[in-house]
Amino acid sequence: MRAPDSAEPVVRPPGPWTHRDVAANGARFHIAELGDGPLVLLLHGFPQYWWTWRAQLTALADAGYRAVAMDLRGVGGSDRTPRGYDPANLALDVTGVIRSLGESDAALVGHDLGGYLAWTAAVMRPKLVRRLVVASMPHPRRWRAAMLGDVRQTVAGAYVWGFQRPWLPERQLVANGGALVGRLIREWSGPAQGASMAVENYQRAMCVPSTAHCSVEPYRWLVRSLGRPDGFQFNRRMKRPVRVPTLHLHGSLDPVLRTRSAAGSGKYVEAPYRWRLFDGLGHFPQEEDPTAFSGELIDWLRDPEPDR
Repeated sequence: MRAPDSAEPVVRPPGPWTHRDVAANGARFHIAELGDGPLVLLLHGFPQYWWTWRAQLTALADAGYRAVAMDLRGVGGSDRTPRGYDPANLALDVTGVIRSLGESDAALVGHDLGGYLAWTAAVMRPKLVRRLVVASMPHPRRWRAAMLGDVRQTVAGAYVWGFQRPWLPERQLVANGGALVGRLIREWSGPAQGASMAVENYQRAMCVPSTAHCSVEPYRWLVRSLGRPDGFQFNRRMKRPVRVPTLHLHGSLDPVLRTRSAAGSGKYVEAPYRWRLFDGLGHFPQEEDPTAFSGELIDWLRDPEPDR
């Protein structure tokens, strides 16, 4: 199911970028793209859509890159399919979009759930990932261990456990014009958040029919698969090391994914790995301080020796 026409103003706002749809992995995905050069594919997290990368789109294009921000399956202008929200399939959406864009590889930049999928894609399809950038998300095996073994992380990720209830999370996310979305973004941000957070846009995008359900389905799989064969299989698969240069970014005040949880992810990378902590920022560093985030990202992409 596609987003209704009434969603167009928020999903496809005008700007320097171009909107279009691409087919991949049995579905169609909305993308916003800007610039020419090596492909940088940007993956949003919860409770957002491609719009979270608007500052990075222009910064990357100005720096000589082809910047593309995609809406994940079930969100924004992309197809809302009845199934396919496990991380392995969502990662194939991402790598399928790379191929559909006519590129042999991409630098993947993922935030939150998008970061989880970026880690996964780098393991599953390493030839398609030139470099990896993850913000506000541990490696999947590290995330699993922290959620199950660290009481503080278990409490910080309480929203994930809450998503396991049927129907109620969807109703809560769209109630009062998506007010809960706005509250989550404000609570998860650091003290320096400002008007650039575009809270109203995210509230409106969540209220597009079926978006709330599709947004929580990946988190339902992550928890419900913990004791199932498919979950064990995925966890074993993620034992394979990441073998592409990796930049790991995190806000020091992130209340959702603790710094301690994310910082142990380098053990899963057998390639140059760089950890950067943004002092005073929360869960959305790309929006809380877009200049600092974009500068760190572009400097690293340009660095021929990223292990320094």
